[in-house]
Amino acid sequence: MTDPHVSTDLERVEVLPATRDHDLSQETIDRIVRSVPESTRRVYEGDLRRYTGWCATTNRTPIPGTAQTMAEYARHLADADKAVSTIHRALAAIAYGHRIAGHDAPDRRFARQVIRDHAGQLADAGRSTRKAPPVTVNALRAMVEVLDPTTLIGHRDRAVIVTGFALGARRSEIAALDIADVTEHAEGVQVVIRRSKTDKLSEGRRVALPYGSHPATCPVRTLQGWIGTLAEQGHTDGPLFLRADRHGHLGGTTAGRGSADGRITGETVATIVRRTAKRAGLDAGQAFTGHSLRRGFATAAYGAPDADVLRIARHGGWKDGSATLLGYIEEVDRWKRNPLVGIGL
Repeated sequence: MTDPHVSTDLERVEVLPATRDHDLSQETIDRIVRSVPESTRRVYEGDLRRYTGWCATTNRTPIPGTAQTMAEYARHLADADKAVSTIHRALAAIAYGHRIAGHDAPDRRFARQVIRDHAGQLADAGRSTRKAPPVTVNALRAMVEVLDPTTLIGHRDRAVIVTGFALGARRSEIAALDIADVTEHAEGVQVVIRRSKTDKLSEGRRVALPYGSHPATCPVRTLQGWIGTLAEQGHTDGPLFLRADRHGHLGGTTAGRGSADGRITGETVATIVRRTAKRAGLDAGQAFTGHSLRRGFATAAYGAPDADVLRIARHGGWKDGSATLLGYIEEVDRWKRNPLVGIGL
């Protein structure tokens, strides 16, 4: 029932001219910027520079952009033989640039159709989307074996690789870890991932790491040893994994680059994995990336007895029903649960 004391006559409502409806304060912009991980922001900034440069040469308005501009830029990147994932990331960066400028992101439907055609052409040419090879448990042991734990860099790199694999973590999550994020328990250690790609509300997730059966790849012993080494160097709080200069000193600045607290970046994680795989003489050593640890955890965990996909997803921070995780699982199932096995061929 309508309240007789409340007017519903829109004609009697005074409509003032909107002057700030589309404005964003600097404080709000700062919050939008901080909602994106620092490592992602750096990549997006490079993508935005390339996009605005292209707009300048093609006489297009970068922000606010149009659906047609998005499609043309996607075609430009496809013609430059960029990977499908690179084009998707560039469009995400453009959307981010619009948000911090106070605009809605442009419609990307046309651009996605361009990308779909590009992906099809790559597949027809035998150049499907490149995927990081997984670091298997045997590969992990081989990588750890070539790292000297008596040196600070060797010890750190061991801890990065073993911890990253055990957590099934993204490289940005590895780089973001602090010493305080690791707590000891009777059964092992608990690691808190404070922010992640799929954790939009920054609720964090707590990951339990039990003791391993091999000392060199045991995540508990590895983390305990590394935190002890950090304490000996005077680092009892702050980043878990610090940069190292060419003299082997931890936490120093590198020609003014990197964060002020001295932590490594996601790119550093990728370099450590790639460099160590090459030293270990692994096949396709140049193809390994920081993501190889995450994929390796998923495939190894799914190949274990009594594997539980939901537990694997929760441990590694994948969304329920993640297409990426299911893709990793299918790689295992192609052989482990092949429908031809047992039919008597």
